[in-house]
Amino acid sequence: MKSMGNRTELLKIIANPLRVEILEQLAEGVKCVSDFAESINASQPNISQHLALLRRYGLIDYYNDGRLRCYFLVDPVVPDILKILRKQYSGNLPAPACCPVTKKGTYPGIRRR
Repeated sequence: MKSMGNRTELLKIIANPLRVEILEQLAEGVKCVSDFAESINASQPNISQHLALLRRYGLIDYYNDGRLRCYFLVDPVVPDILKILRKQYSGNLPAPACCPVTKKGTYPGIRRR
């Protein structure tokens, strides 16, 4: 099981739109850099930098097939995180009826931010 520090580090690494797109595509199967360059609006060197970062943190790996470098997912938590990111939610969680400690007070309906 991953420690909480590792979990937050994982979220920091994933927290980039280009890396999320790369991981989404890898969740569908093995991809080569040229595959990403065709479907992602970024330069091949930029994509390669993101792939290297994802690999450094153990989320993905690759194998060589001739001159092609083929990438694939390694960390089993990635598909679960992607599934949560794709999920559409409606509304908010219900407000508490009262304070759980004192059992007094009521939520006025206006959230403070």
